[in-house]
Amino acid sequence: MEKFQKFLEEKLGPVMSKLGSNRYLLAVRDGVIAALPLIIVGSFFLIIANPPLPEDWGVYQFLKANAATILLPYRMTMYIMSLYAVYGMGNSLAKSYGLDGLSGGVMSVMAFLLTITPVNVSADANAGIAGFVLPMASLGSGGLFVGMIVTFIAINIFRLTQNSKFHITMPEQVPPSVSRSFEALTPTLLVMLLIGSITYYLGFNWNGAITAIITPLVAATDTLPGVLLVCFLTCFFWFFGIHGVSIVGSIARPLWLALLEQNANAAASGVAGTALPAIGAEPFYQWFIWIGGSGCTIGLAILLVTVCKSKYLKDLGRIGIAPALFNINEPLIFGAPVVLNLTLAIPFVVTPMISATIAWVATSLGLVNRVVITAPWTLPGPVGAYLATGGDWRAAVLCCILIAVSIACYFPFVKMYDKQFLDQEQLAEEEK
Repeated sequence: MEKFQKFLEEKLGPVMSKLGSNRYLLAVRDGVIAALPLIIVGSFFLIIANPPLPEDWGVYQFLKANAATILLPYRMTMYIMSLYAVYGMGNSLAKSYGLDGLSGGVMSVMAFLLTITPVNVSADANAGIAGFVLPMASLGSGGLFVGMIVTFIAINIFRLTQNSKFHITMPEQVPPSVSRSFEALTPTLLVMLLIGSITYYLGFNWNGAITAIITPLVAATDTLPGVLLVCFLTCFFWFFGIHGVSIVGSIARPLWLALLEQNANAAASGVAGTALPAIGAEPFYQWFIWIGGSGCTIGLAILLVTVCKSKYLKDLGRIGIAPALFNINEPLIFGAPVVLNLTLAIPFVVTPMISATIAWVATSLGLVNRVVITAPWTLPGPVGAYLATGGDWRAAVLCCILIAVSIACYFPFVKMYDKQFLDQEQLAEEEK
C-alpha cells in the first residue's frame, strides 16, 4: 500500500496537477464563473414566472398571465450566457499570456459575434421590426463551445502579433488606455478578417458544425453512466489534493449548461417539472450528489462530531461541520485528511456514486422534479434542492434521505479511522 501511495504521489499526482493548471481550462472556468451571477439571478425569474403555487390562487394567475414580461430579465441574462462567458474567457486567457485583459475580452466577444449570421426580417410584416436581428439562441449555452474555440483563436492571434513587430506601438507619452487600443488594432483586423471570412464568405455554419459534434456528448452526459463517470473523476482528482470540480467542471460545465438551458427553456414555455427533458444538469450534482461538498462529505462532518472519540477528529468535526452545512468541505478534505488517505478514499468515491444512482432513479421515475435553475451553491442542501427544482418539496426530502445515506456509507470507515487516532493519542499519553 505504501508503494501504491508513493506511485500516486510521485507519478500520477504531478500529471493531474499540471492538467489542473492548464491555461485554457482555467480560462473556460473563469469565463463561466464570471457569468455565474447572471445565470443564478436570471434563473430565479423562471420560478417567478412559473410559481410553485396552487393554480386557483390570484397571485399564480397574475404571474402566469404576465410570464412573458417577467421572463425578459432571464432572456437577457441566463438565456444569452455565452456572450458574457466569452468575455470572461478572453479576459482570463489574455492575462495568462501577459496581455491586456480588457482588449482580450472585447476581441473574443467580437470573434464570437462574427460566427453568427444576422437574420434579415425587414420583409416580415408580422415581426414588427425591420432590418437585421441576431438569433438569440446562438448566444445561449449552445454557442458556448463556438465561443471557446474562437476565443482561443483570437487570443493566440493577439499574442502572436504582440510578440512580433507586426503591431502598432505608441510613444510612452500616450495614455495607456489609448496605447492599448492602438496595439489591439492589428490583431482585431486579423481576427475580423479570419472569422468573418469563414462565416460570411465561405458560408461555414459554426453552430451547426459544433452542435453535430457535441450532441452525442450532451446526450452521454445526461445518462446515469455519464453522471457516475463525472462523480468518479471528480473524487479521483480530489484524492490527490487537486480541485476535482475545477478540472472536471471546466470540461463538463458547457455540457451541463446546455442541459440546464433545455430545462429552462422548457419551463419558460410552461412544461411541468417532471416532464422537463434533462436530468444531469449541474444543479443535480450540487443538491443530490455534492451535499456538503465533493464526496458528499456532509455525512463525514456529522460523524466526526457525533461518533468520533479521538480529540483531533472530534475537534476537526466541530470546525468543519458549519462550513459543510454550506457545502464548503476543504477543512475536512485537507484536515482529516481525505487527500492521499486510502481509508477515507473508499467512502469519498463510493458515497456520491450511490447518491447519484438513488437520485437518478427517483428523478427518472418522476418522484422528484428535474432541476430547472441554478440556486446559490452555499445554501444548505434541502433548501437548495427545493429551489433548484422549482419549489418541489419532495426534492428537499430526497436530499435529507441522501444525507442519511452519506452517514451510513462513511460510518464504518470513520469508526476505523477514529480507532487509529485513539491508539495514537493513547500512545502519546503513555510516552509522556
